[in-house]
Amino acid sequence: MERAYRESGNSGRKAAAAGKTRKSAVAGSFYPANKAELEKLITGLFAQAKKSKLTGKLKGIVVPHAGYIYSGVVAASAYLLLQQMEQEHPEKRKIIIIGPSHFVPFKGIGASGAKKWETPLGTAVTNEKGLPQRPKAHGQEHSIEVQVPFLQSVLKKFTITPIVYGNATAQEIARICGKLIDGNTIIIASSDLSHYYQYEDANDIDSVANKAIPALDIGKAAKAEACGIRGILALMLIAKKGKWKGKLLDYRNSGDTAGSKDSVVGYGAYAFYT
Repeated sequence: MERAYRESGNSGRKAAAAGKTRKSAVAGSFYPANKAELEKLITGLFAQAKKSKLTGKLKGIVVPHAGYIYSGVVAASAYLLLQQMEQEHPEKRKIIIIGPSHFVPFKGIGASGAKKWETPLGTAVTNEKGLPQRPKAHGQEHSIEVQVPFLQSVLKKFTITPIVYGNATAQEIARICGKLIDGNTIIIASSDLSHYYQYEDANDIDSVANKAIPALDIGKAAKAEACGIRGILALMLIAKKGKWKGKLLDYRNSGDTAGSKDSVVGYGAYAFYT
């Protein structure tokens, strides 16, 4: 059996981030490359995911970005809210996706330089006007790509603004993203939580994030272990400024989903709403 839908790393394929279309970099490793198989997997993840209801309008989510068999069910708990929103109020959405650069070090933030992003489910149109471009940082990056098939599964009309960040502060990311927001914008912060602790230790460590993020406690959240912490903090800064509320949707680690409990990675899903 091939090493499919793994937790970290890349597929070894060369994805073209610059130009008209960014090809999938991690189809076949983080999620299935076959359309029917991917659709079946996502449908199954939605069926297993925790269901939540919000008392207001969804504005942003924090979701993990590991292989789907590890973190997909946690991510699905957040995307179910987008699905519900689409069913109740179908509109064209502008989706801003913020993810850390795992492979290419650089200063600041960068868009992909592509007009479309391709996955096995089709193409998503980008909206990157006015943003600096870092196509090489997007080329093999999975933190943003793994969110796109979920979006394609729950939304009919949408654009994506994929923003990868390197050496950038949460304040800088929040300032840039804040200028892009309108009434139909959803912000996605892509991040896993603690990495490679024993199962019980991971639960304890990740309790910091699980308490601080929905409480919009930026000081305590900054102490949480998360590979995309600056993206999370940026979203929290935007949420605080907009007087949004927060909610924990689900928390699990790889010991709960598809891995051993000896060395786990934590995954949390959180929602922000008005």
